[in-house]
Amino acid sequence: MQEDRQPQSAPVLKTTVSPWDIALCATGTAVACENALVLAVLFYTPSLRAPMFLLIGSLALADLLAGLGLVVNFTVQYLLQPPSAAVALSAAGLLLAAFSASVCSLLAITIDRYLSLYNALTYHTERTLTFTCAMLLLMWLVCLGVGLLPLLGWNCLRDQAACSVLRPVTKDNAAVLAVTFLLLFALMLQLYLQICRIAFRHAQQIAVQHQFIATAQATSTRKGLATLSFILGTFALCWIPFAIYSLVADSSYPAVYTYSLALPATCNSLINPVIYAFRNPDIQKSLWLACCGCIPSTFSSRPRTSSDV
Repeated sequence: MQEDRQPQSAPVLKTTVSPWDIALCATGTAVACENALVLAVLFYTPSLRAPMFLLIGSLALADLLAGLGLVVNFTVQYLLQPPSAAVALSAAGLLLAAFSASVCSLLAITIDRYLSLYNALTYHTERTLTFTCAMLLLMWLVCLGVGLLPLLGWNCLRDQAACSVLRPVTKDNAAVLAVTFLLLFALMLQLYLQICRIAFRHAQQIAVQHQFIATAQATSTRKGLATLSFILGTFALCWIPFAIYSLVADSSYPAVYTYSLALPATCNSLINPVIYAFRNPDIQKSLWLACCGCIPSTFSSRPRTSSDV
């Protein structure tokens, strides 16, 4: 995402450290540490082996690699003097694969939540651990393939005029990535709308059967829908502006525009653990046990219901 000024086949030698690159590197370090904590909790807690936690682990692993990718890119740009083209393309590929896996993991979590409501009676028999592992393996293979694209020719090292804001990816290839992302977001939006409808229907059915808990059920449903709005809104605010900018802009645009939109996108990987991991009661319990060896008396371990979405 740097603005190169020399039409060379190798990356330009960096002499001055950009404050934006420092911010991205610092964000990447924070992202890596936070998601490493999530992975450690999932790995060392035997009870957290359900398909849902595998999906959370996949998201944490993707965001961990994204954070490391930001640090690696900073190192390649400023500490390897001069970096080879292969190293620079590999570093860019790491970021591409990691963020692709992060978005795909978010989509997988959304699909899992939808299926847990739509097929509530057969969900636990259909979504086995083996099936989830196989789907995640396939997803990661696809994302790793995306990460190899810069090395396989999706780069503009030989034609600087063809560069996009996603250096070293070309404008045409960046447009393909941006359109693919927008389509995935549209799918997530549709699934969340379906989740809202199913949750409302479940809440109404429970309220009819148990009139005395109607108020509590309505409150639970409103909280669940507020959570969905927060999840989708956060994801959209972080990624949509950058995706649209990548679709319409090119390397002639000021680099500050790219940085100012890329930084919020990377911050999404900083927010994901808070939304998907640290709010989970089982993970909270494991964190309390790991940190202080006890569970607070005020800790609530109420199981989630379908209306909680």
